[in-house]
Amino acid sequence: MGAVRGCNIPEDLMYSVDNNVWVRQESDGSATVGLTSYACSLAGQIVSYTPKKVGKDVKKDKSCATVESGKWVGPAKAPVAGEVIAINDAVSAQPGLINEDPYGEGWLVKIKPADWSGDSADLTTGADALAAFEAKMEADGFGGC
Repeated sequence: MGAVRGCNIPEDLMYSVDNNVWVRQESDGSATVGLTSYACSLAGQIVSYTPKKVGKDVKKDKSCATVESGKWVGPAKAPVAGEVIAINDAVSAQPGLINEDPYGEGWLVKIKPADWSGDSADLTTGADALAAFEAKMEADGFGGC
């Protein structure tokens, strides 16, 4: 597990650094999407989660879910385009799971990618992701998680 300024950034995931989201390709070809611990720290305690409906097509860099905290409401932007095939019922019941376990139980949606190889080509992983998040946090004046 990598960390930048106290924020966990697992090096085995792929990231859309600009959108503060992660994606993991599963063995069945689906893609699990979630918010980074950095996004959770910026947002504060998440109180509401409204995913796109199962069966809905989402475009890359467009909303796959809306999350709301006490100080922020906004989209979680899909790092890959495709069809939403699952939403996280546990997070629907308890949105704070996103804060508590952003890379595990707090995932947002599962997508059947339309073009995994094309869409994932510009995502960042490993040491490159750690360096990119450090640069983003520096630019944002972020103190740490």
